[in-house]
Amino acid sequence: MTGIDFEFIANHLPHYGKALLLTLALGIGGIAGSMIVGLPGALLLHFRVPVLRNAVAAYVGFSRNTPLLAQLFFLYFGLPAIGIRWSGFTCALVGLTFLGGGYMIEALRSGIESVGRPQIESALSLGFSRAQITRRIVLPQALASATPALAANCIFLLKETSVVGIIAVADLMHLTQDLIGLYYKTTESLILLVTAYVIVIVPVSWLFSRLEKVIRHAEFG
Repeated sequence: MTGIDFEFIANHLPHYGKALLLTLALGIGGIAGSMIVGLPGALLLHFRVPVLRNAVAAYVGFSRNTPLLAQLFFLYFGLPAIGIRWSGFTCALVGLTFLGGGYMIEALRSGIESVGRPQIESALSLGFSRAQITRRIVLPQALASATPALAANCIFLLKETSVVGIIAVADLMHLTQDLIGLYYKTTESLILLVTAYVIVIVPVSWLFSRLEKVIRHAEFG
């Protein structure tokens, strides 16, 4: 039984560094995009805006019930048939945003609905407008309540970046598959892959854990 080739690992660390940066860029971009989609979508669902509410509900159902792989195939291979051509990175970013948006909408909607009706009625009696109530009362509490779900969604999206290699994006998984195919160094390549994802996900998980504790401390003193 042969041992682990540490020289191979050392020689390919720079390649994993570049792939790690690309994965981070996709993950952060996808999370930011999904939050931008998620907040207005959650508000439209909560306030039951006619027509738009149904459109958002349909989007949530579609995005959450189709795999990212199918969405990426459509963006990368299907859109060129109608004259729309995007780079692999753009397709991956749009796909992650589309998928994550549905999850963020549901997380934020649940947070918004957790705000007690008496608080809203009290604010109305004091002369607050609907916009002021949403901005100053509903959203701060909703974000605090939704933090655990938002954290889980962010980690989920970071993990989902492992799929984008299928459309020739040189992420961590794509690099690992290439190295295994070229050098048959499966164990070493997987060690590098797992280590890279741990470097990405563990700090994010810790950060959200600390954030949740801070929020709870602020709420309950």
